[in-house]
Amino acid sequence: MDLLIPEIGLIFWHTVSFLILLFLLGKFAWKPVLKAIKEREGNIQNALDSAEKAKLEMARLTNENEQLLKEARVERDNILKEAKELKDKIVADAKTEAQESGKKILEQAKREIEEQKNKALAEVKNQVSSLSLDIARKVLTKEFEDQTKQDAFVSDLLKDVKLN
Repeated sequence: MDLLIPEIGLIFWHTVSFLILLFLLGKFAWKPVLKAIKEREGNIQNALDSAEKAKLEMARLTNENEQLLKEARVERDNILKEAKELKDKIVADAKTEAQESGKKILEQAKREIEEQKNKALAEVKNQVSSLSLDIARKVLTKEFEDQTKQDAFVSDLLKDVKLN
């Protein structure tokens, strides 16, 4: 039981050794440990600040990307609209040009047909007059073979001339 009851000298030496240990720890161990803890705290805070900056930068970049995507979509829509308008204009121009060309070809064909018709009519008239003259010459030649018939014909013509 004597072991359980401490004596005053033992308490004194234990207290002195504890105070020496406390002094040595404070002088050599706690300062570097506290310094390392503060450095670690600073590094953690810097990492948190960097993470927050990175988070804000990512949010900004995401917003910029979304804005760029919106602008790209609008530009794409505008390009498609312009392309459609250009296509419609080209098609309309081609239709108009085809119609005008068709009209010109039709008018030219009508003129050529009219010219051919006029040439054919003139040729028919020439042939008819030529045939008429040939027939008249043959008839007159046949008719006037006899001299008495010729005299009678001239007399009839003179009577008609006097009557008029």
